[in-house]
Amino acid sequence: MTQTTTAHSPSTPPAGFDDLGRLMSLMTGDEKHGPAATSTLDALWVLYDRVLRVTPATADDPDRDRFLLSKGHGPMAYYAVLAAKGFFPESLLPGFGGYASPLGHHPDRVLVPGAEIGSGSLGHGLPIGVGTALGLRAQGRTDSRVWVLIGDAELDEGSNHEAIAYAGSAGLSSLHALVIDNQSATHGWRGGIASRFEAAGWSTATVDGRDHDALHAAYTEPHPGRPHAVVAVVEPRDGTPPKEA
Repeated sequence: MTQTTTAHSPSTPPAGFDDLGRLMSLMTGDEKHGPAATSTLDALWVLYDRVLRVTPATADDPDRDRFLLSKGHGPMAYYAVLAAKGFFPESLLPGFGGYASPLGHHPDRVLVPGAEIGSGSLGHGLPIGVGTALGLRAQGRTDSRVWVLIGDAELDEGSNHEAIAYAGSAGLSSLHALVIDNQSATHGWRGGIASRFEAAGWSTATVDGRDHDALHAAYTEPHPGRPHAVVAVVEPRDGTPPKEA
């Protein structure tokens, strides 16, 4: 039987950024995709802690902000942040990847509270984000923002380039792409990753992916009439080259 999930009780103190390492350490196994996860940790935390308008209490509110984890093959940091923010209890984390656990090696939107999409196949998240932004615009929900986290290697996928081109021409100002650049892309881009988005009419910012204040400033930079891409450049903490997208 799949484990049920509940949010933290009111008496449980909220977790902070310093708790994320402990929360991630609760998740074990041979398919953790650790580098893919840890490269997203700072960017995810700042987004959920200081920018996104969504909480466990508003997770079904039609006017909420939407966060889509396209880089779903490395969900450990995502699960740690969701647990820290009370979307589900941290007691679920040790079961990560287990048969009866809702926390799979790829997130499942029908099992993980707070997850907007099931993801993991590279190149799917940004096209879904475009459709989500279009749907919200059609409904007149102009205050709801859509954030999609993608890995730099996902830009090898043609589906992302179609999404980038369309979003720019359609002026989807509610759409935001957060690109984690841990130098794992096959080809890279002359002029940097941001140049690809700029060529399609996006607003862009490139920042240190572990600098929380720089991330927040980039996330909240005004971009009227245009989608916005934040490229978070992440160097490995231990000096070793990244091994995963």
